[in-house]
Amino acid sequence: MRKRVLSGILASEETYLSHLEALLLPMKPLKAAATTSQPVLTVQQIETIFFKVPELYEIHKEFYDSLLPRVQQWSHHQLALVNNRPLCVFSSVLSLPALLYKPVDRVTRSTLVLHDLLKHTPSSHPDYPLLQDALRISQNFLSSINEESTPRRQSMTVKKGENRQLLKDSFMVELVEGARKLRHVFLFTDLLLCAKLKKQIGGKSQQYDSKWYIPLSDLNFQTAEESEPLPIPQAPDEELDAIKIKISSLRSEIQRERRANKGSKVMERLKKKLSEQESLLLLNSPNMPLRVHNRNGKSYVFLISSDYERAEWKEVIREQQKKCFKTFSLTSMELQMLTNSCLKLQTVHQLPLTVNKDEDESTGLYGFLNVIVHSASGLKQSLNLYCTLEVDSFSIFVNKAKTRVYRYTTEPKWNEEFEIELEGSQTLRLLCYEKSYNKAKMNKEDGESTDRIMGKGQIALDPQMLQGKDWQRTVIPMNGIEVKISMKFTSREFSLKRMPPRKPMGVFGVNISTVTKRERSKVPYIVRQCLEEIERRGMEEVGIYRVSGVATDIQALKTAFDTNNKDVSVMMSEMDVNAIAGTLKLYFRELPEPLFTDELYPNFAGGIALSDSVAKESCMLNLLLSLPEPNLVTFLFLLDHLKRIAEKESVNKMSLHNLATVFGPTLLRPAEKDSKIPTNPTQPITMGDSWSLEVMSQVQVLLYFLQLETIPTPDSKRQSILFSTEV
Repeated sequence: MRKRVLSGILASEETYLSHLEALLLPMKPLKAAATTSQPVLTVQQIETIFFKVPELYEIHKEFYDSLLPRVQQWSHHQLALVNNRPLCVFSSVLSLPALLYKPVDRVTRSTLVLHDLLKHTPSSHPDYPLLQDALRISQNFLSSINEESTPRRQSMTVKKGENRQLLKDSFMVELVEGARKLRHVFLFTDLLLCAKLKKQIGGKSQQYDSKWYIPLSDLNFQTAEESEPLPIPQAPDEELDAIKIKISSLRSEIQRERRANKGSKVMERLKKKLSEQESLLLLNSPNMPLRVHNRNGKSYVFLISSDYERAEWKEVIREQQKKCFKTFSLTSMELQMLTNSCLKLQTVHQLPLTVNKDEDESTGLYGFLNVIVHSASGLKQSLNLYCTLEVDSFSIFVNKAKTRVYRYTTEPKWNEEFEIELEGSQTLRLLCYEKSYNKAKMNKEDGESTDRIMGKGQIALDPQMLQGKDWQRTVIPMNGIEVKISMKFTSREFSLKRMPPRKPMGVFGVNISTVTKRERSKVPYIVRQCLEEIERRGMEEVGIYRVSGVATDIQALKTAFDTNNKDVSVMMSEMDVNAIAGTLKLYFRELPEPLFTDELYPNFAGGIALSDSVAKESCMLNLLLSLPEPNLVTFLFLLDHLKRIAEKESVNKMSLHNLATVFGPTLLRPAEKDSKIPTNPTQPITMGDSWSLEVMSQVQVLLYFLQLETIPTPDSKRQSILFSTEV
């Protein structure tokens, strides 16, 4: 396998050399013309456009010439395949802009190749440490590109011959008099500009309308008197999910149209609809405030999806503020000129969602990602530190896990494992915080007490790197700190399987009727214990049931319950409440048959689809009361608990719909033989599959029962079951 990878590198190097040689062809005549009276480009422009191309060619030519004889020793057949290709055949079909992009694209591709090569190189091989160093250098370089803007890439001339350069721009949501407005925000070297993209009318080109600007010397993020939480209008979760379903459906339609080679008009119509839905999602999803103020005290509020993005904007603004000392004001003409320049200077041209993905680009991973956060190094002083993990779904990032606080150290060693569910995810983000225990010294920003971000970094979730069953270890560099993590991915077709019943020992993977009969109870002991502990100290935990618990803690609790450990209640009292919530979810997920049973599942799916409300209520209640007694009583016990959780939604951020999204598939998903979800590992899991009608139907069934105030029980037998306190 290692030889195959190296042979692939050789072939790739020849392709890349052909690209560089194609770039050198126009460079020579352009340089010659630059010294004439009518140059096409100046020498400086040529140096900028073809930056380091000759040097790159020489380096890669030397590497290729050194690698060629080594591969030749292994396989003359493979070598023949490489040597028989004409050198410039690859370049002849590429435009100049595409060729110019190749050196940048090469770094990303080389990083992936290094991953593969390291994976298939024994740790005892003398090349192994060299490959590790090469991979680290490559990752650090990519991280520096992601983390730091290139301030001189775009600029405009202002008065006195100075340059105003664009540092960063992005689509953002502004909160204006309680309403959400989609804006395009531009950060220049001396000011922050908020603009609105005007609608195109009559074939006219796009235009921006400036809403406001703040010179960086006048901008600050907080005021002393600001302490009240900011009221933020939020769209119901049902609406957001409906938008995601439409996006998934449109995405699938576009892919079908591409495969069928239908007319461009159909594609244009579908893309327009997709763009509209993505705009709605981007407008309604973010809820984390970022406030900026000018020197007169006027406040402006942006809504951000994650702490990572909020910190990113603050960092780049604060860094640039160190270089800005003078305040100023723009005339109306200067402001108009600046706004007009945004069309040429912008680096983000469309919404950062799925409509911008190439047709052959992956739409992300679906399944479960196990992440071990090992340790951190590079800290200059002892601190109380913890990390959080974020992943994206539909390009919106969500906090998924949090390590414990490692007290007062320069080398924290968490060694904590988390299981994170992925829904079309492409990026894992990691943030490292200093925990503040002194309330008097806690930062007051955006009306909330916050811990200080010490570093942040991200890594692409590469399907090729994660396709194996082995753990992949890597390092995430962040502001001088390095955090070591390991990752292992389980795809959807494997993560959704229900296993056959185990021997009637323990509680996990054992039929619920077997467990309750053995325990002589109506509700399994594990369910009662977990719910009791969560209600004791987890009702106000932000993201309870959504945020992942530490996997090792969950496994420890699983073992304790399976072995009937008498100290399980003591263990639970000492563990993070998210681990207890994770244990409960794991119990229901590992049931051989769902709580709603395989037999009745199709009926529940059909009943929730009924349009007549009276018929739907009659059908759903009759089905519920048809469940076996242990299943019914356990579900009602859980139902009451989830309703109490939702009563604290203003604090824990878990609505009835959020809870239904977490528990719906867990309680209803049928066993493999009854599932409609594809299990062929050669078929990619698409975004449409993720938000399929089947999954959403499971969510809607649970949500229906959560929204019912009471569950009528006309049957006397059921009456005694429902109101029995003997559990």
